[in-house]
Amino acid sequence: MLSLIITGAAGRMGSELISLVLASKDMELVGAIENPKSQAIGNVVGGVAIEASLEKVLQQTKKKRVIIDFTTPEATLLHLSVAVAQAVPLVIGTTGFKEGDLRQIREASQKIPIVLSPNMSVGVNTLFKLAGETARILGENYDIEILEAHHKHKKDAPSGTAVKIAQILAEATGRRYPQDFKLHREGMIGERNAKEIGIQVLRGGDIVGEHAVFYCGEGERVEIRHLATHRKTFAQGALRAALWIAGQKPGLYDMKDVLGA
Repeated sequence: MLSLIITGAAGRMGSELISLVLASKDMELVGAIENPKSQAIGNVVGGVAIEASLEKVLQQTKKKRVIIDFTTPEATLLHLSVAVAQAVPLVIGTTGFKEGDLRQIREASQKIPIVLSPNMSVGVNTLFKLAGETARILGENYDIEILEAHHKHKKDAPSGTAVKIAQILAEATGRRYPQDFKLHREGMIGERNAKEIGIQVLRGGDIVGEHAVFYCGEGERVEIRHLATHRKTFAQGALRAALWIAGQKPGLYDMKDVLGA
């Protein structure tokens, strides 16, 4: 049985993860972490008290453990250093990292196995695969646009998933990210640059997550779209990643590795 430690335990994703772990026969919850300022500190979930210190929780159990982290870039990097010190595999679903943050994660992956993915959904990772292949098939005569929508509480924009799609499209079409991508259009901007790819962002209500890629040609349009209707899909993917990463050597992996795609 795999022992899991969930950071951001009182958040939307943390709560969903804990619910699924408690219902699983293959996993057990041995730790729940929250921001030291959180009012959830001390609350008990699934027989486990929510703690402020990941290091403390790791010292309390020496079982085969994996940490799942859906927090903020700053918190994730703190958890990363503890995971490296304790040699514990880590699944990261946090988004909004800067290049320096990603460099730290890459360096840490030389010491522990890490799954890093902006989106753990099996459906979205299918979209990742299709997005590049479709761009290559259609060729340069199709204008490409990306649209993403999320709930009003999401802090980063564009979403990590949209950025990943953009990077995939850049590689597939010989473009550069972010240089050839347009995140803002206003006023008399003139005709669309044939090389640009637009990324449009919507924020509102309780939208779980929507991503679409539009390939606009003369006389036709191809769309690839993914709509998440419940956070459970992300949580299920993260747990699948945790089960997979537990048996891996140090390295930086993504959901494509987890899914064998």
